[in-house]
Amino acid sequence: MLKCAVFKRFFLMFLFLILSSGCARHFTPISPAEENASSLDAFLQNERLGRGINLGNALEAPTEGAWGVTLKADYFQAIADAGFNSVRIPIRWSAHAGQMPPYAIDPDFFTRVDWAVHQALSRQLLAIINIHHYTELMDDPAGHKARFLAIWKQIAEHYKNYPSQLLFEILNEPHNKLTPSLWNSYLKEALSVIRESNPTRTVVIGTASWGGLSALDLLKIPAEEKNVIVTFHYYNPFHFTHQGAEWVSGSDAWLGTTWSGTADQKLAVEKDLQKAADWGQSHNRPIYLGEFGAYSKADLTSRVLWTNFVARQAEARNMSWAYWEFCSGFGAYDPVKNRWIPQLLHALIP
Repeated sequence: MLKCAVFKRFFLMFLFLILSSGCARHFTPISPAEENASSLDAFLQNERLGRGINLGNALEAPTEGAWGVTLKADYFQAIADAGFNSVRIPIRWSAHAGQMPPYAIDPDFFTRVDWAVHQALSRQLLAIINIHHYTELMDDPAGHKARFLAIWKQIAEHYKNYPSQLLFEILNEPHNKLTPSLWNSYLKEALSVIRESNPTRTVVIGTASWGGLSALDLLKIPAEEKNVIVTFHYYNPFHFTHQGAEWVSGSDAWLGTTWSGTADQKLAVEKDLQKAADWGQSHNRPIYLGEFGAYSKADLTSRVLWTNFVARQAEARNMSWAYWEFCSGFGAYDPVKNRWIPQLLHALIP
């Protein structure tokens, strides 16, 4: 009996180490078909997403690490320990897929994404994976349509047996020549491809025109698609949130812009978020604020006030959210000191 107990303890310890190891290459959770049907309700899924954070500047860089962020198992643990419910994992699949049919995705890259998804799910964090920074599709939608759909077919089939805690987001911030009307057509076709292998997967769909509120009224989702969460991104006032951003022309002129939470400043945010909430109610769709954040060149006091206000106003309107982002230019976590920036963490998780 003692030997059995010792063996059982050893086996469980070994299993835990395998599952939690950063070297784990594959993760095959239970099939969605084995789960309770209630877990597949889009509104419940949105509630489960709760408070989230984006793992930005890592897997959506041209290669991981090129933008200064390489994902670590410790990052997922820190996110879970801090009280977040979910992570959004931006991914540049287009940099790791063939240029000619069948547009095969690099198996090693799939393995890396598997690892990231496992790090989240094994810590009871919901995970959203998307197609991010597919700039070629924005510049030439017709020329990249077949490749876009082929990439989704591979992603969907690869993750078809993962549980409902993994969500798919079709495309980050459609813009340029991928116009609102064209986006409505493309998202419908992508949904059809996903549903071939993932009939019950919750899918997240954003707006055209860079994912903002301006194109929300132009978004058309097939009425029969009930298991969908609608997302938008929020960076207003832009001169505050993007002051000094190196990728935004003229942004140095905005340096010193503050946000102190005046009545007018708060009202502007409230009106914007209420517009999204009203749209969701009228269309019977749950709303996910998939990105919001203020760049680190804004003063910390203003960033904290704005971040806290946006997060609380989103929650007051039954929106889940994901802060942009974890540990880079907008980051709430210091990767050098390996610790949260306490003021920003408190703004996100009071």
